[in-house]
Amino acid sequence: MVAWPILAAREAGAGRVAAIVSPGRDISSGLPEGVETVEQPTSDGTGGAIRAASALVEEAETVLVLSGDVPLISTATISGLLEAHAASAAAATMLTIELDDPGSYGRVVRTADGEVEKVVEAKAAGDADSSQLAIREINAGTYAFDAAPLAKALAGLSNDNAQGEYYLPDVFTALRAEGLAVAAHLADDLAVTMGINNRVQLAEVEAEARRRLLETHMLAGVTIVDPGSTWIDAGVEIGQDARIEPGTSLRGATSVGVHAVVGPHTTVIDSEIGIEASVLRAHVDTAKVGDGASVGPFAYLRPGTVLDAGAKAGTYVEIKNSHIGKGAKVPHLSYIGDADVGPGTNIGAGSITANYDGFTKNRTTIGRDVRIGVDTMLIAPVEVGDSAYTGAGAVLKDDVPEGALAVSENSQRNIDGYAADKAAKMREEQDK
Repeated sequence: MVAWPILAAREAGAGRVAAIVSPGRDISSGLPEGVETVEQPTSDGTGGAIRAASALVEEAETVLVLSGDVPLISTATISGLLEAHAASAAAATMLTIELDDPGSYGRVVRTADGEVEKVVEAKAAGDADSSQLAIREINAGTYAFDAAPLAKALAGLSNDNAQGEYYLPDVFTALRAEGLAVAAHLADDLAVTMGINNRVQLAEVEAEARRRLLETHMLAGVTIVDPGSTWIDAGVEIGQDARIEPGTSLRGATSVGVHAVVGPHTTVIDSEIGIEASVLRAHVDTAKVGDGASVGPFAYLRPGTVLDAGAKAGTYVEIKNSHIGKGAKVPHLSYIGDADVGPGTNIGAGSITANYDGFTKNRTTIGRDVRIGVDTMLIAPVEVGDSAYTGAGAVLKDDVPEGALAVSENSQRNIDGYAADKAAKMREEQDK
């Protein structure tokens, strides 16, 4: 949540960035690289938060203040505020917006000539009078300051109010008392008011963020069949004319190539889906699906899986840390782990690579144009040569030479009367 406004600020040109945190709260793992953290000793309001960072303010020229719980503020909105501040002669410029129902937001009180006189808080009874509560223009909680006058005003802040807190907007009164101007920059994006104080508001903001991300992809030429059931993370890249079917979640550093089809009911995490590839009802995690390859339905590609162009991982197939060559096929009901499968090879149904001996993961190598018969077990480490065949039900413990056929001796034996004997034993057990 906090990372989003930080990234937006950086894209708008912010240099040194600091996140002000409560005592004992370490959020560094969720922050972009290079962001400093400043601890606010006590929870004493927005003014107290900036006072905690006074040393940074004194070293700056222009100070941009954002709210960490308003993640949807855009780079365009921040850039507009900074440009308006630079073009004005004001010591401070605040972002404002007009609302039909301002609720508990701080009201912007202007002078007769339109300058900002002050911001009156409305969090608690007694903060604002009835005329002030009727004002529709509210403080959006985002500001640009000239650093030197801000530092001076912070030192004189008072917490003499209904909440007993230091309100950052109170510096405007101090600035005006020094003969300095305070300007306002009116925004038109309601996202600047979408703060998060509970899980309900978090869900509302996430829904709006998702809507905006999906809209951006659709305007760029991506077909999203049902936006209401599609989740796409901010870092995902999708090529033009790709098609995202309902119930699909694209997460992390995922990319989808042009003309690819993903879904329905598919999850892709930190993976690459190639041009014109198809991924149907599958779970793909840290894998690469090549151009024109097909996955699913009900397939599971685990980390380290690579499907080359035109390869196939079919129905109820699980592949882990394996390289499936160009045009090779694992059509159905198979497990391929820690294996290299050559181009043009076909893996018969029910085949597995037994890659774990209880101590180490061993690798299986299958050459090009190999035909693995149904229900073949390859006990790693084992190698099957190019153009080789295996018979149905083969258990391979030794390497198979190029062009050979590998079969296992497993003669059939019928036991007459087995069912009747078993039923009699079961009755005996029940009578005990």
